[in-house]
Amino acid sequence: MSLRSPLARVLGLGAAGDGSSHWWSQRISAVALTLLSLWFVISLAGLELSSEPAVSAWLATPLNTVLTVLLVSTLAYHSWLGVQVVVEDYVRGWMKIASLVTIQFLHFLLAALAVLAVLRVALGV
Repeated sequence: MSLRSPLARVLGLGAAGDGSSHWWSQRISAVALTLLSLWFVISLAGLELSSEPAVSAWLATPLNTVLTVLLVSTLAYHSWLGVQVVVEDYVRGWMKIASLVTIQFLHFLLAALAVLAVLRVALGV
């Protein structure tokens, strides 16, 4: 005997009501990270990485800037989702709420700083 309603069983919703959306978000961001990481490694393969002007010129092209910002922001989002699952599974009590708020703030802050760094290099500021 189940306490879940027939509609909830059909939709696959969990106790929180969001069901598989978190799972799908992780999978979609993982696919995006795979594609963006492949692009990043392949496009940097032919570049002289010890030369700051060469890397700055590479990053200054609009396509490379946009894709690098997407890579950094997707990486931060995927990391936040993963750490959130770990905290929800293993932390209890008031520390759970404090940890969730802290990791969300830190991931947002680090993503914003990374995007700012990419834009500064790309714009030559």
